[in-house]
Amino acid sequence: MLSRVAWSPSATYESTSTFPTLSVGSQHIAPTGIVPSGYLASGFYPTASGYAWPTGTGFPSGVTGYPQPTGTGQINATAFSSWWTSYRQASSSQSLYSTASYNSTPSVSASSTAAASTGSTVLPDVLRGINIGGWLILESWMNWDVFANTDAKDQYSFDSCDGAKDKLEQHWSSYFTESDVEGLAAAGINAVRIPIGFWSYVETAPYLMGADAYLEKAIGWCRNHGIKVLVDCHGSPGSQNGFDNSGHSGNVAWQQDDNLEQSISILETIAKKYGAQEYADVVFGIQLVNEPISWDQNNIDMTKEWAKKAYTAVKSASTNQDLAVIMHDGFMGPSDWEEVGSAINGDASLADAKFWIDTHLYQNQVAADSLLTQDQHIEKACNWSSSELLPSSSSLPVIVGEFSAATNICANPDGSTVAGSVCWIDGCQCSANVDIENWNQPLIEATRKFLEAELDTFEAHARGYFMWNFKGPGAWGYQNAMKYGLIGDKITDRKYPGQCSS
Repeated sequence: MLSRVAWSPSATYESTSTFPTLSVGSQHIAPTGIVPSGYLASGFYPTASGYAWPTGTGFPSGVTGYPQPTGTGQINATAFSSWWTSYRQASSSQSLYSTASYNSTPSVSASSTAAASTGSTVLPDVLRGINIGGWLILESWMNWDVFANTDAKDQYSFDSCDGAKDKLEQHWSSYFTESDVEGLAAAGINAVRIPIGFWSYVETAPYLMGADAYLEKAIGWCRNHGIKVLVDCHGSPGSQNGFDNSGHSGNVAWQQDDNLEQSISILETIAKKYGAQEYADVVFGIQLVNEPISWDQNNIDMTKEWAKKAYTAVKSASTNQDLAVIMHDGFMGPSDWEEVGSAINGDASLADAKFWIDTHLYQNQVAADSLLTQDQHIEKACNWSSSELLPSSSSLPVIVGEFSAATNICANPDGSTVAGSVCWIDGCQCSANVDIENWNQPLIEATRKFLEAELDTFEAHARGYFMWNFKGPGAWGYQNAMKYGLIGDKITDRKYPGQCSS
């Protein structure tokens, strides 16, 4: 419940720990998002990319027990006070309004949750993003340290292990933090895709709940640093694909009637929260399902009909009219979804369409990919503009929700490459069997060329893109890419420009 507290700023508040509060029963209304003017003098001014806030303790000496400044609101230094507040402009009459919440424990940091907003969703021309996989849904190939000393193979089996809850809390609290968000923003990343499982919203044994609280924290961090968020329902009831990324590897039962119905119910729960107007400035979209297969137990026609129903349910449950609803293409390609897109988006322009399609583009998943040299991988990435993505005349927005810098190639000392994982020339290295910290320069440069070709294609022909993954082994990890020179300091930096223009 929100209220507004009017008060006149005074130097008194800088020298004592007493802030104005209003009692409501046994609770207090505590002003939130307050920033001392000293931080303005220290350079915390609005910038072209958003509003910057201090990230330390946030208050002068002697002031304790109140939340750390957060938010993306307005700082308006109009000559009267030593205090300013987010979301409300200081007035010339020397009083200001602070959005405040009923809070019985004012010492809880306001940066731990996403602060309220009444803004709208304004998106950059291109969403340049990273997936935060392996955080709120475990995958053993990325989270080997969490799975150590267990027989678990996925989230479903891990959550049954002794001590699982404590391990999850430790993992959730350390794997991805606000400092990581700050680093992403500094590198020109303007969006993240955050996978989460359905069990975070409905008690489902043996799964353990609690991940949504960390998603909420992450959304607050992203708001602080001007990054947009795609909430991705990555694991669906019954498992949509039988992969461990669904939470439960093995049997696929997603298209059973009860599981499809529960999927929509959970999406409505997500939409009521993160599709609300208070999140409109940061949450730009909700993804209905991740990588549902279109074979074996799943039927693509049933998937498409379900997507229409799910879209309607999510839009009805959300109050943010700008919210995008995103559907994975079921490995069929975006062109297979244009009819569905037309049925949902109607006459809306590409800019105004709210139903988007997500496609995942990898070059290391099928045997044929291991037959390509890096030059051939680059050519294939450039050709995605016509083979996998849609022309600009289409009214169906497309994002590349997952892609990777990883290919199965070997690099020779002269910079030439061979396909696969075996080579015979002295000094040759293969990406599949050499740890990335030991890669030589030819392998690094070959990988960077490929990644930059992918990025150039997505920049020119997609609504946005999200690299998989923030952390991961070898060339799968964005952190590794930054550390070992597979990518520039900014995601738009190019060492090998124009590879796809010839």
